[in-house]
Amino acid sequence: MAADLLDNPFALLQQMASGDGEAFRRFYDRYASLVFTFALRLLGSRADAEDLLQEVFLQVWRQAQSYSPERGSPEAWLITMTRSRAIDKLRSMRRRDMSPLAPDQPPRLEGGTPVEPPTRASEAKLTVQGVLSKLSEAQRIVLELAYFDGLTQSEIAARLGEPLGTVKTRMRAGLERLRGFLGA
Repeated sequence: MAADLLDNPFALLQQMASGDGEAFRRFYDRYASLVFTFALRLLGSRADAEDLLQEVFLQVWRQAQSYSPERGSPEAWLITMTRSRAIDKLRSMRRRDMSPLAPDQPPRLEGGTPVEPPTRASEAKLTVQGVLSKLSEAQRIVLELAYFDGLTQSEIAARLGEPLGTVKTRMRAGLERLRGFLGA
């Protein structure tokens, strides 16, 4: 196999879809830190983030054949899966009155240490941060609350004291601008 194909995430996903364990290992090595860092930021617990990392990559292995490049990059696919599973986990924890975070506190590790950004931020993370800074403050805030804090649109509206329709409009407009900046 050519060296450039070894690092091509699209080729790795196609190989995984046909059951190639080595392709899965390479894909995991490439993206595990991105998924773990995002999960840790959302959940605030190292143990929960490790569990979520395993769940996401099990889902990747099982659903590699369902990946479609037309719907987004592999990074976006992974972030979407991670966010969705993290929100499910947070909601489950809230239902059991075991919320790991007070609404206005930054995420923290179990020992109370604030979650710090990784020393080597991924290129995707830097791109997203740069693009988020180009949005209006109102759009950036609703997107950060949704994607980084795992809040629903209703929860965002309540937290900001804004009508739900306003939050939805800001979110939709912000996502459209992000798509434009990142190129569909």
